Amino acid sequence: MARRAASEPKLLFPGLADFYATAADISYVLVRVAIGSLVYHGSLKVLGGVTPVAASMTKLGFVPGLAFAYAAIFLETVGAVCVVLGLFTRFFAAALAIEMALIAFVVLMPQGFARMELALTWGIIFFAIALRGGGPYSLDRAIGKEL
Repeated sequence: MARRAASEPKLLFPGLADFYATAADISYVLVRVAIGSLVYHGSLKVLGGVTPVAASMTKLGFVPGLAFAYAAIFLETVGAVCVVLGLFTRFFAAALAIEMALIAFVVLMPQGFARMELALTWGIIFFAIALRGGGPYSLDRAIGKEL
């Protein structure tokens, strides 16, 4: 049976302790998969082409727009897939957290909190993933190395 620290609350149903201990690591995989849905936004950028993305970046003040466009497309496709798989997890999660911070605070904050809420939430989740790494069910763990 899993041991709990004295400061943690006692389980109402102690028989579930082993289940919760097992499910905790699996739940982290689910968080990585769910946040990896960002790949959808990246794929839209790929399908639309880099030119309109670069134009948007330039209009928003991210110059050179083409470099920022390629970075966003790369992070939102390759980076998001790597976070899902748990490969180079800390690097890509940190980079995506920075991207989300730029989107939230530079682009969306002037329009109010309601507009920046989603990017801010994604950024915080990516930051938490960057702090923890890939976890036990990740390619980082399988290869025995992480950043």
